Amino acid sequence: MSASEEFLSQPHIRDSHTAIPARPDLIRLGVGMIGIGTSGPLIAMSIMPIPTLIFWRNLGGALLSLPFAIRHSGNRNGVKWSIIAGVILALHFIGFFLAMRWTTVAAGTALVALQPIFAALFIKISGGHIPSKVWLGMIISFAGVLLISGVDLTISLRAFLGDVAALVSAALSALYVMAGARAQRTIETSTYTTICYFVCAMSALPFALLSGYSLFDFSAREWWILLALIIGAQILGHTMLNATLKRVSPAIVSLIIFFEVPIGSLLALWWLNQRPPLGILPGIALILIGCVLVVTRTRTATLETSQ
Repeated sequence: MSASEEFLSQPHIRDSHTAIPARPDLIRLGVGMIGIGTSGPLIAMSIMPIPTLIFWRNLGGALLSLPFAIRHSGNRNGVKWSIIAGVILALHFIGFFLAMRWTTVAAGTALVALQPIFAALFIKISGGHIPSKVWLGMIISFAGVLLISGVDLTISLRAFLGDVAALVSAALSALYVMAGARAQRTIETSTYTTICYFVCAMSALPFALLSGYSLFDFSAREWWILLALIIGAQILGHTMLNATLKRVSPAIVSLIIFFEVPIGSLLALWWLNQRPPLGILPGIALILIGCVLVVTRTRTATLETSQ
């Protein structure tokens, strides 16, 4: 076993919820943060049907990962969790893409940032323990959800439904990250992303075909947006963040994902001149504050338990 393999096989390093990631992973997290920040505005700019856009985006990501994956052997358990993650990712993308087109990028990305709260709830449902201090963060975030959805409902039913789609997408995102972390305990990131993205693409394809959507008849502008999504959001975003899950706690990765909200909002303002209603801004702030409390209090409780 090489030194790097020995390092990756030590679960206490990956599961340390308070350790600062090493410099290479900090770089990956920074690149991933910017990559996923481009996702919302690009989806909002595109008019390609959602199942078609999901299909091409993930097929492109799988093909770009494939040359790196073929150098590694697969593990049956890791492959199983990669397939599960791919199906969940397709469902997550449907909700996320709908949210980006029905409501503002700022509101949609803020609601999807509720991912760590859903992860904590899933742990509780499966018999795990949630520290009492974490519930405060959940209540604060829930108040933010009520503010955003209340403002969006006064704007239009479409915007409110976009909020609902974002909430469903947040729950699915939590399951996707948990499945991805489980898969990468036994297989390499390139193998995981190739399988996961390919399964995601194949899961979206029937929706596109049964709905009668075209797979090819689009303007050059749409293909350029798709290419930007594949390179930026999929490879530099999802893949970079997935790569850190072999060594970095999902709690820390969740904190980094929060930065998608300001990055996506600024890009939407720049590219689309999309200004969220002022009433939504306090709700976004409450969601982010509550989520940070959930993640940091959970990390502290985990450390105390391990000691």
